[in-house]
Amino acid sequence: MRRPYLSSFLLLLSALLLSLAIGSVFISPAEVWKAISGSTTNETFRTILWDIRLPRTVLIALVGAALAGSGAAYQGLFRNPLADPFLIGVASGAGLGAIMAMSINWPYTTLGLLAVPLAAFLTSLLTVYLVYTFAHVGGTVPTTNLILAGVAVSSFATSLTSFLVLRSTGEVRRAISWLLGGVSLAGWDATLALVPYLAIGLTTLVLSGHALNLLQFGDDQAAQMGLDVRRAKFIIIAAASLVTAAAVSFAGIIGFVGLIVPHVVRIWWGVDYRRLIPLSILGGASVLLFADVLSRVVLAPQELPVGIVTALAGAPFFLWVLRRSKNQGLW
Repeated sequence: MRRPYLSSFLLLLSALLLSLAIGSVFISPAEVWKAISGSTTNETFRTILWDIRLPRTVLIALVGAALAGSGAAYQGLFRNPLADPFLIGVASGAGLGAIMAMSINWPYTTLGLLAVPLAAFLTSLLTVYLVYTFAHVGGTVPTTNLILAGVAVSSFATSLTSFLVLRSTGEVRRAISWLLGGVSLAGWDATLALVPYLAIGLTTLVLSGHALNLLQFGDDQAAQMGLDVRRAKFIIIAAASLVTAAAVSFAGIIGFVGLIVPHVVRIWWGVDYRRLIPLSILGGASVLLFADVLSRVVLAPQELPVGIVTALAGAPFFLWVLRRSKNQGLW
């Protein structure tokens, strides 16, 4: 039981150290520790770590945890291996809400930092409702229907988002790079503003592991085993949409993390959602940190949006999962 958690924590620790060490100025792990503990005499290293790299690293880790945790929850809820926040359009819907809020109040103030995730949360809930309604056939949500509905709703949301960006001037134009998945708001204010949303949403998802296990047997059998199906589904959808919206609000639209990580965790450690959700959260933080490091070094000193890196890695993985689903069927 302890082995998967120990491995996940060690992987996350390695990703954190790598993210803090690598950049335009390399800082050795020993110097990283000295700077964090306050024992360093190098003021340059202290400034780089505390003002630039540490808030960015924490923000990226939180976003990765949110995307992977929500991805695992959506997959369990829909009983579909392709129910990733990016693929089913939830991320695009949240992005639309965030851009709408940004066009009114760019999030450099406390009000803006609170308004943007709220707007993204509301539009992400609407997106989930639309996708589920369009894809639902009888008592199931077929993979083909889910993908088609997600693509349609995502395209509509993306079109509206592009229209708002093109019609806006000034700060909102910076959202173009943000939409590709970039930490444009790196800093302690944005990082700390993200924490309450994720604390509520991810804690709820972790506590919903047993309910997700029961939902794998179908709604009728889950109800016979004592689960309030409607209430459980509402709570899971709300929590998963909340963390997705918060992640998108502060880091842009980053795809495939919610698809890749839960699948890897499921293959390695099994399908028990009481363990799958927390391990996906830890794994998502690690994977996005590694992707962020790669985005900084591939074209250094120029930096790629991390969403491009995850898309390049995630697209082939998506095709593999799709082929595997056709050959073996959904669980």
